[in-house]
Order: sequence, then structure tokens, then C-alpha cells
Amino acid sequence: MKLYGGIDLHGDNSVIALVDEQDGVKYQRRLSNDLPRIVEELLPYQSSITGLAVESTFNWYWLVDGLMKEGYRVHLANPAAMQQYEGLKYTDDNYDARWLARMLRLGVLPEGYIYPKEERGVRDLLRKRGQMVRYRTANLLSVENLYNRNTGRKLRSSEVKKLSIEEAGSLFSATELNLAVKCNVAVMSCVEEQIGILERAVRERTKLRPEYRKLLSTPGIGPILGLTIMLETGDIRRFPQVGDFASYCRCVGSTRWSNGKKKGKGNTKNGNKYLGWAFVEAANFAVRYSPRIQQYYQRKKAKTKGVVAIKAVAHKLARACYYVMRDQVAFNVTRAFSG
Repeated sequence: MKLYGGIDLHGDNSVIALVDEQDGVKYQRRLSNDLPRIVEELLPYQSSITGLAVESTFNWYWLVDGLMKEGYRVHLANPAAMQQYEGLKYTDDNYDARWLARMLRLGVLPEGYIYPKEERGVRDLLRKRGQMVRYRTANLLSVENLYNRNTGRKLRSSEVKKLSIEEAGSLFSATELNLAVKCNVAVMSCVEEQIGILERAVRERTKLRPEYRKLLSTPGIGPILGLTIMLETGDIRRFPQVGDFASYCRCVGSTRWSNGKKKGKGNTKNGNKYLGWAFVEAANFAVRYSPRIQQYYQRKKAKTKGVVAIKAVAHKLARACYYVMRDQVAFNVTRAFSG
């Protein structure tokens, strides 16, 4: 008898359900998030379990890795792509676990990508670097706003970056304002040091693989962005079409149309936010250093907002990089930005 499993994963517990080919419930229980206990509970059914569907939440690493190590075939369910019947009057965690198992049995479970465990640590280091960069930017903007608010003049970002803690302490006549700026500059200095540590660690642990080295031929993409795109993309072959990759990079609009009329928006956040950031960052650099891309950007900007124009450039770069990675060819600006 074949069994299909669904696991509704939460922060401190999981609801597990096993159903047969007629959706009969053979096992259902809420367990604490303790891997040995979960493995022990599933052991009597292991030979009959054809697969386990685990809901993709923020804390799936330990469970998916542990179950795969025990020999289970694990499917990472994508909750953003699953939609239950809206007319249901009552649902709970038990129902959700059975729903996952039923979707798996029917072969219609929307699945997420289980990133290889051996590369996950380096990828997460780059994500941590991105977090540190945002902290640095937040403190830099705080100094700029503080200066503008109290003097009526602007302080450029390049000037803020050059400030020492001592210089920050004499920027204003008011002691309280100087103390606030010193705090920001001290945090920026500390964060800058940590960013350097993370970058060195990433470079020591991984290099751009041959199939991704041609990414560096793309305007705006340097070593860090190249590594980010490589590690966040994974195997490019998992995207059948260029549109699938562009959508995953959050470079595609999300709207619903019916009979030629706009009926609303879809899930604009569906996709990989880190790839979305990487291509927008690359777009901002590309419009500075590539005349052809700059011309394309200016034409778009003349018709719409600057941020929309940058997003259009990012979309073009994402589509071009798909072929760069898939076909192992250098970036061709003429083909990417033709017309």
C-alpha cells in the first residue's frame, strides 16, 4: 500500500499526516520539532511512503535535510503557488497537512527548489553581507538627513563615508547632534569591517564556476554580483524558459486581466528577492558605464519614472544572463538591447 505524507511545519512543532491512495488517513499527529522523534514516528511506515511534502517555510533546512538523509523522498511545497477552495468553512493544521499529502498524491503539488546543502552556507554568507550593506546604508542616510534637517544644506554620501569618528564629533555646535552622528559613523565603521570579513570568507570558499564566469562580461556585474547570481540561481537548467527565470528574478510585472480589462494585481513578491536586488544593482551600474544601455534607459525614463526604467533595464539584463549561463556565451549588448 502506497502512502503519501504531508508535513505542516511551524516554528516549534509540525503536523504530520499520511494518507493512502483513497485519501484515507493512516497517521496524523502533531509533534515537536525534534528530528529523532519525527524519524521514529515515521519508521513503521517508511517502506510504504512514496514521498513527503514539506511546506516551504523559513525553517525547513533541518527537517528536509534530516529526512533526505534517512532515505525519504522529500518534496518542498511552494505555499505561494497553492490555492485551496475558498468556500471551505473550517480548516486547521491537520487539514493543511492532509491537503499537502493529497496534492502530492495527485501529482499537482507546486514544488520549490531544494538548494544543495553543501553550497547553502556560502549562499547564506552572501545574504548576510547584503544585510550588512543595508545596515550601512541606513546609518549613512541617517547622517545625511540629520545634517540636512539641522543646517538646510546637503551632505553628499561620499563625504559621509570619509568622516572619522573624531570629525563626526565636531560636525555640529550641539553636543547631542554630534553624539548622534558619532554613533552612526561608529556603526558604519564596524559594519564596513564585517562586510570585508564576509567578502573575504566568500572568496575563499567559492569561485565562479566555469559555466558562470561569462557573467562578468555583462555590464554592471562584478565578482560579488556574479557570485550572488550564481549561488541564488543554482542549476540554470531548472528554468525551462527565459521567462521563468525573469519571473523568478522578480523582473516581470504581475497583473490579472479579463476581457481586455485589468482586474487586479498578483503576487509581486513571488520569486527570489536576492536575484531581484542583484539585477537592479547591476542595472544601476550598467546605465553608468554602457552607452547603449544608457540610451535605452533614457528612452524609457522619458516615458515613465526612473525607477520603472531601471527595472526595465534589470529585466533585459536578467533575460540576457539566462542565455549567458545556459548557452555559455559572452554578453552581447547589441542583441540584449536591440531597438
